[in-house]
Amino acid sequence: MDAHQQNLPTRTTGGSLNDDDAVPDIDTTETSGLLQERLQAYKHACGYLENYITATEKVQHAHAKEYEKILKTVSDPLKEGQHFDQSLGGIAGLFENIRSNTKGIANSHLETEKTIKGSVLPILERLHAEIKNKSKELSKGAVKGSKEVDKARNATQKQIELLGQHTAAAASSGGRVDPANDPYVLQRGVNHRLNKQVLEENNNRHDLIEVQNSFAQFEAHVIQTFQQALQTFFQSVGGQHERQKAMYGDIVSTAQKIPLDFEFKGFVHRNNQLLVDPSAPKREVSHISFPNQDHASTQPLIAGTLERKSRGMAALKGFSTYYYVVTPSKFLHQFKDDDDLRKDPSPELSLYLPDCTIGAVDGVKFNIKGKDASKGKVGSAMAMSHELSFKAHTPADAERWYSVIKQMAGGSATYTDSVSSPTSPVESRNVSGQQQPPQYQEKNVAPLQTQGLSESRSAGSAGPMSAGGHAQQPYDTPVSGGGLQSAGPGSTSTSGIERKPGQY
Repeated sequence: MDAHQQNLPTRTTGGSLNDDDAVPDIDTTETSGLLQERLQAYKHACGYLENYITATEKVQHAHAKEYEKILKTVSDPLKEGQHFDQSLGGIAGLFENIRSNTKGIANSHLETEKTIKGSVLPILERLHAEIKNKSKELSKGAVKGSKEVDKARNATQKQIELLGQHTAAAASSGGRVDPANDPYVLQRGVNHRLNKQVLEENNNRHDLIEVQNSFAQFEAHVIQTFQQALQTFFQSVGGQHERQKAMYGDIVSTAQKIPLDFEFKGFVHRNNQLLVDPSAPKREVSHISFPNQDHASTQPLIAGTLERKSRGMAALKGFSTYYYVVTPSKFLHQFKDDDDLRKDPSPELSLYLPDCTIGAVDGVKFNIKGKDASKGKVGSAMAMSHELSFKAHTPADAERWYSVIKQMAGGSATYTDSVSSPTSPVESRNVSGQQQPPQYQEKNVAPLQTQGLSESRSAGSAGPMSAGGHAQQPYDTPVSGGGLQSAGPGSTSTSGIERKPGQY
């Protein structure tokens, strides 16, 4: 026996194969059935492997479709892409690399699908066909021989049983039997059938031995085919994974190679006209000009700090210091201070001087009676007239303030007591709606010294008059030396402001 025969498994049964047994108690189809079942096992194993490879091939196709979807997420150009450098080495180049590698990954899955379908599955399909052919050969050969053996054994068994019947009949009948049923003839018939049975058994045995020997070689072929198919499968799928890994690595490498300041430098270079120059000096309010900044109506006629006596319950506090301005619009505004920067300057008190009456100067003090116009039209209409007491720093300052205010005020009056309230607070309104000053005891006040005014005008000649009977002055007649200068031809307009706002 060769090596394959020595390693073949043996089978033991309840019967025996002794030469004494004419009809062995053995089913000859068990061996061929066992081999047939083994071929079925290998065929199913091959089928399982085919299903696995086929499923992998379908997954590769599905992955290709999914990566096409992934590619669509970056297929459009970057929004606000003008902010990125379009050359390689930046963010735009990174996304171009992502698109290229993602497309490559999708294509690699398609290539893997084609490789599996064209190279791996055909190997297993051919093996599957070989196993089927081997099963057919076994059915036609060994299985058919086993059936012939069984048929021969059945014929022998019948002849032996017939011999037994007639040998018993011959003993009971005294040796009188038919010629055809003569035990001698029957015994020779048993030998004939037994010989035919043995020939069939030996032929079947020889066929089974050949099949068993070929099975070892065939199984080795099946396993080698499995190994070859899986090796090809690994080369295809493993290669795809290696390519995909390399593509992802290329994406990461491209991102890591971007200099940290590459994009910002390019951004600054492209937008240097719009970005703030850090070397440029800071802006200062004092260096800024705007339209009508120096218009005559924006320049105060006089400005500075005065003390005003509080009213009502707050009168116990005495005089409080505020910042006051007389504007060409004929308003006397009160501010907390002259700071324009800390908060929006809004007048705390505004007196429209043509509607007010000013009392005579008493040293550093003078009074003004009028309504607060800082609350708007409605608030001003409902406001009551109040007499406000002011105190300048020096008598000269008081005279300057008095001179400017007097030119703007609707009337002037003297009091028997400059600090006391007027004796007749009755208010009246003229046709134009302007408030007429209350009637006080008038006294002759020395006329103001002016320049450029004619004698007839100073003596009460015709000219534009205010509601209080005083001549209206133009905006360019500030105080100078306690009086007003005319804006006549050849005269120089001077301001009664000695210092700038904020310097008092």
